[in-house]
Amino acid sequence: MNAPNINFQKMLDERIAEITASGRTPTLLLHCCCAPCSSYVLEYLTEHFLITAHFYNPNISEKAEYDKRASELRRLISEQPHRYPVSFTEGSYEPERFFEMAKGLEDVPEGGERCFGCYRLRLSEAADAAKNGGFDYFTTTLSISPLKNARKLNEIGAEESERVGVPYLFSDFKKKEGYKRSIVLSQQYSLYRQNYCGCVFSRNRG
Repeated sequence: MNAPNINFQKMLDERIAEITASGRTPTLLLHCCCAPCSSYVLEYLTEHFLITAHFYNPNISEKAEYDKRASELRRLISEQPHRYPVSFTEGSYEPERFFEMAKGLEDVPEGGERCFGCYRLRLSEAADAAKNGGFDYFTTTLSISPLKNARKLNEIGAEESERVGVPYLFSDFKKKEGYKRSIVLSQQYSLYRQNYCGCVFSRNRG
Protein backbone atom coordinates (compact mmCIF):
# COMPACT_ATOMS: atom_id res chain seq x y z
CA MET A 1 0.00 0.00 0.00
CA ASN A 2 3.01 2.31 0.34
CA ALA A 3 3.79 2.10 -3.38
CA PRO A 4 3.18 5.57 -4.90
CA ASN A 5 1.65 4.43 -8.21
CA ILE A 6 -1.22 2.19 -7.21
CA ASN A 7 -4.20 2.66 -9.53
CA PHE A 8 -7.02 2.90 -6.99
CA GLN A 9 -9.63 3.57 -9.68
CA LYS A 10 -8.68 0.29 -11.37
CA MET A 11 -9.05 -1.47 -8.02
CA LEU A 12 -12.52 0.04 -7.64
CA ASP A 13 -13.48 -0.97 -11.19
CA GLU A 14 -12.41 -4.54 -10.49
CA ARG A 15 -14.34 -4.71 -7.22
CA ILE A 16 -17.49 -3.32 -8.87
CA ALA A 17 -17.14 -5.91 -11.66
CA GLU A 18 -16.99 -8.65 -9.02
CA ILE A 19 -20.07 -7.25 -7.30
CA THR A 20 -21.98 -7.02 -10.59
CA ALA A 21 -21.09 -10.62 -11.43
CA SER A 22 -22.28 -11.78 -8.02
CA GLY A 23 -25.77 -10.40 -8.63
CA ARG A 24 -26.01 -8.91 -5.14
CA THR A 25 -26.18 -5.32 -3.91
CA PRO A 26 -23.86 -4.84 -0.91
CA THR A 27 -24.23 -2.18 1.74
CA LEU A 28 -21.77 0.70 1.93
CA LEU A 29 -21.09 3.17 4.73
CA LEU A 30 -19.93 6.26 2.83
CA HIS A 31 -18.20 8.91 4.89
CA CYS A 32 -19.24 12.25 3.37
CA CYS A 33 -17.36 15.50 3.89
CA CYS A 34 -19.86 17.76 2.11
CA ALA A 35 -22.60 17.77 -0.52
CA PRO A 36 -20.48 18.91 -3.50
CA CYS A 37 -17.93 16.13 -3.02
CA SER A 38 -20.70 13.61 -2.36
CA SER A 39 -22.71 14.50 -5.48
CA TYR A 40 -20.64 12.57 -8.01
CA VAL A 41 -19.73 9.78 -5.60
CA LEU A 42 -23.39 9.11 -4.84
CA GLU A 43 -24.33 9.28 -8.52
CA TYR A 44 -21.57 6.76 -9.28
CA LEU A 45 -21.83 4.31 -6.40
CA THR A 46 -25.60 4.11 -5.97
CA GLU A 47 -25.65 2.10 -9.18
CA HIS A 48 -23.91 -0.70 -7.29
CA PHE A 49 -24.41 -0.26 -3.52
CA LEU A 50 -27.06 0.38 -0.88
CA ILE A 51 -25.51 3.49 0.64
CA THR A 52 -25.72 5.19 3.99
CA ALA A 53 -24.17 8.66 3.76
CA HIS A 54 -22.42 9.28 7.08
CA PHE A 55 -21.58 12.87 7.99
CA TYR A 56 -18.78 13.05 10.55
CA ASN A 57 -16.41 16.02 10.29
CA PRO A 58 -14.91 17.24 13.59
CA ASN A 59 -12.49 19.41 11.62
CA ILE A 60 -15.26 21.93 10.92
CA SER A 61 -14.66 24.34 13.75
CA GLU A 62 -17.70 26.62 13.45
CA LYS A 63 -21.05 25.02 14.30
CA ALA A 64 -22.94 27.18 11.80
CA GLU A 65 -20.66 25.99 8.99
CA TYR A 66 -20.98 22.38 10.16
CA ASP A 67 -24.77 22.61 10.23
CA LYS A 68 -24.89 24.23 6.79
CA ARG A 69 -22.81 21.44 5.22
CA ALA A 70 -24.85 18.71 6.92
CA SER A 71 -28.09 20.36 5.77
CA GLU A 72 -26.88 20.62 2.17
CA LEU A 73 -25.95 16.93 2.16
CA ARG A 74 -29.41 15.98 3.40
CA ARG A 75 -30.96 18.18 0.70
CA LEU A 76 -28.83 16.64 -2.02
CA ILE A 77 -29.83 13.13 -0.95
CA SER A 78 -33.50 14.09 -1.05
CA GLU A 79 -33.30 15.73 -4.49
CA GLN A 80 -30.81 13.60 -6.41
CA PRO A 81 -32.21 10.48 -8.13
CA HIS A 82 -30.56 7.20 -7.12
CA ARG A 83 -31.02 3.64 -8.29
CA TYR A 84 -31.26 2.55 -4.66
CA PRO A 85 -32.44 4.67 -1.72
CA VAL A 86 -29.72 6.53 0.19
CA SER A 87 -29.90 6.88 3.97
CA PHE A 88 -28.33 9.67 6.02
CA THR A 89 -26.66 9.37 9.41
CA GLU A 90 -24.73 11.96 11.36
CA GLY A 91 -21.98 11.42 13.88
CA SER A 92 -21.42 13.59 16.93
CA TYR A 93 -20.11 17.11 16.52
CA GLU A 94 -16.70 16.83 18.22
CA PRO A 95 -14.37 19.70 17.23
CA GLU A 96 -12.40 19.11 20.42
CA ARG A 97 -11.19 15.80 18.98
CA PHE A 98 -9.76 17.59 15.96
CA PHE A 99 -8.00 20.26 18.02
CA GLU A 100 -6.54 17.61 20.33
CA MET A 101 -5.17 15.75 17.31
CA ALA A 102 -3.80 18.98 15.81
CA LYS A 103 -1.78 20.01 18.89
CA GLY A 104 1.79 20.68 17.83
CA LEU A 105 0.82 20.56 14.15
CA GLU A 106 -0.77 24.00 13.88
CA ASP A 107 1.97 25.35 11.59
CA VAL A 108 2.27 22.29 9.35
CA PRO A 109 1.40 23.22 5.75
CA GLU A 110 -1.87 22.05 4.25
CA GLY A 111 -1.62 18.51 2.93
CA GLY A 112 0.84 17.38 5.62
CA GLU A 113 0.68 15.42 8.84
CA ARG A 114 -2.16 17.44 10.36
CA CYS A 115 -4.34 16.59 7.37
CA PHE A 116 -3.32 12.93 7.60
CA GLY A 117 -4.38 12.91 11.24
CA CYS A 118 -7.70 14.44 10.20
CA TYR A 119 -8.16 11.71 7.58
CA ARG A 120 -7.65 9.11 10.28
CA LEU A 121 -10.10 10.75 12.69
CA ARG A 122 -12.85 10.57 10.11
CA LEU A 123 -11.99 7.17 8.64
CA SER A 124 -11.65 5.61 12.10
CA GLU A 125 -15.13 6.79 13.05
CA ALA A 126 -16.51 5.62 9.71
CA ALA A 127 -14.91 2.21 10.20
CA ASP A 128 -16.48 1.89 13.64
CA ALA A 129 -19.87 2.95 12.28
CA ALA A 130 -19.55 0.39 9.48
CA LYS A 131 -18.70 -2.37 11.91
CA ASN A 132 -21.47 -1.46 14.35
CA GLY A 133 -23.99 -1.20 11.52
CA GLY A 134 -23.04 -4.50 9.91
CA PHE A 135 -22.05 -2.94 6.58
CA ASP A 136 -20.33 -4.86 3.81
CA TYR A 137 -17.94 -2.00 2.96
CA PHE A 138 -16.94 1.50 4.00
CA THR A 139 -15.15 4.31 2.18
CA THR A 140 -14.97 8.12 1.99
CA THR A 141 -15.71 10.87 -0.53
CA LEU A 142 -12.50 12.69 0.39
CA SER A 143 -10.43 11.34 -2.51
CA ILE A 144 -12.52 13.31 -5.03
CA SER A 145 -10.69 16.50 -4.06
CA PRO A 146 -7.53 17.33 -6.05
CA LEU A 147 -6.15 18.66 -2.75
CA LYS A 148 -6.51 15.33 -0.92
CA ASN A 149 -3.83 12.62 -0.93
CA ALA A 150 -5.59 9.54 -2.31
CA ARG A 151 -2.67 7.25 -1.55
CA LYS A 152 -2.68 8.27 2.12
CA LEU A 153 -6.46 8.04 2.36
CA ASN A 154 -6.44 4.50 1.00
CA GLU A 155 -3.50 3.53 3.19
CA ILE A 156 -5.38 4.69 6.30
CA GLY A 157 -8.58 3.08 5.05
CA ALA A 158 -6.77 -0.25 4.71
CA GLU A 159 -5.42 0.04 8.26
CA GLU A 160 -8.83 0.87 9.69
CA SER A 161 -10.34 -1.98 7.69
CA GLU A 162 -7.91 -4.42 9.29
CA ARG A 163 -8.72 -3.00 12.73
CA VAL A 164 -12.48 -3.44 12.48
CA GLY A 165 -12.76 -6.33 10.03
CA VAL A 166 -14.91 -4.49 7.45
CA PRO A 167 -13.57 -4.25 3.85
CA TYR A 168 -12.51 -0.80 2.72
CA LEU A 169 -13.56 0.22 -0.78
CA PHE A 170 -10.37 1.52 -2.38
CA SER A 171 -11.02 4.52 -4.58
CA ASP A 172 -9.77 7.71 -6.17
CA PHE A 173 -12.96 9.50 -7.09
CA LYS A 174 -11.23 12.40 -8.84
CA LYS A 175 -10.44 9.95 -11.67
CA LYS A 176 -12.82 9.48 -14.62
CA GLU A 177 -13.48 13.24 -14.49
CA GLY A 178 -15.13 12.75 -11.09
CA TYR A 179 -14.11 16.13 -9.71
CA LYS A 180 -15.31 17.92 -12.86
CA ARG A 181 -18.60 16.06 -12.68
CA SER A 182 -19.03 17.15 -9.05
CA ILE A 183 -18.75 20.78 -10.15
CA VAL A 184 -21.47 20.26 -12.77
CA LEU A 185 -23.74 18.54 -10.23
CA SER A 186 -23.10 21.27 -7.67
CA GLN A 187 -24.33 23.84 -10.17
CA GLN A 188 -27.30 21.66 -11.15
CA TYR A 189 -28.47 21.38 -7.53
CA SER A 190 -27.32 24.87 -6.51
CA LEU A 191 -25.17 23.38 -3.76
CA TYR A 192 -23.26 25.50 -1.30
CA ARG A 193 -19.58 25.09 -2.25
CA GLN A 194 -17.27 26.13 0.57
CA ASN A 195 -13.88 27.60 -0.35
CA TYR A 196 -11.90 25.77 2.35
CA CYS A 197 -11.75 22.22 3.65
CA GLY A 198 -13.33 22.92 6.99
CA CYS A 199 -10.75 23.50 9.69
CA VAL A 200 -9.64 26.87 10.98
CA PHE A 201 -6.17 26.31 9.51
CA SER A 202 -7.41 25.78 5.95
CA ARG A 203 -9.80 28.72 6.31
CA ASN A 204 -7.06 31.09 7.42
CA ARG A 205 -4.67 29.97 4.70
CA GLY A 206 -7.22 29.37 1.95
